[in-house]
Amino acid sequence: MTYTGDVRVGGPTAVRVLDDAEIRKVAVGPSDNNGYLVTCRRSGAQLLLDAAADPDRLLALVREGSGSARLDVLLTTHRHADHVGALASVEAVTGATLAAGADDADAIADAVGRPVRRRLVDGDTLTLGHLVLEVVALRGHTPGSVALALREPDRVTAPDAVPGRVHLFTGDSLFPGGVGATGGDPDRFAQLMDDVVARVFDRFDDATWVYPGHGRDTTLGAERPHLTEWRARGW
Repeated sequence: MTYTGDVRVGGPTAVRVLDDAEIRKVAVGPSDNNGYLVTCRRSGAQLLLDAAADPDRLLALVREGSGSARLDVLLTTHRHADHVGALASVEAVTGATLAAGADDADAIADAVGRPVRRRLVDGDTLTLGHLVLEVVALRGHTPGSVALALREPDRVTAPDAVPGRVHLFTGDSLFPGGVGATGGDPDRFAQLMDDVVARVFDRFDDATWVYPGHGRDTTLGAERPHLTEWRARGW
């Protein structure tokens, strides 16, 4: 089945098989949050992005990836309540290390009653078995919002693979059609637009696949022509 990234609450998992990694996507909770599981195909190491709601569904997702409850890292893209509802439950079952942007980490820890041990800043890397994922800080939606970038190898054999393509998990900082909400604050909006342009569009090419915190996926190529329009619009 061709991966489209179009999922619904209660629906099946969308699965993308690459040479070194597998990416699984589900939608959970009343806000239709996307949860993503990244699995290293060589080692079985796993990372879950945004344990937002429905811990049973997310734990089932973890088992789909590894055949067990193995989960190495639980990364939360930002501190908003709709992204942390299942965090404590999933951590209690799996023992995964909690990770988040440094400027959101205390708020997340307070909300879930669990310590955030990996406090991430722009340019940090997370090693997941044989995979290396880069942290991209995108300030504005919240002060500590982070995205995560995974790059495919230069030589690929998987049917859905593209040499060197980046897979970018953006939380609520970048969606099809614009950047995330900034509460009507022009300074926060300008900060987020500046970060998205400098740290995403200026660095990664049009083939980059974008996995947002809600809704369907997109690519940088689909969104790049609209950057001037977004800035002029102001939201």
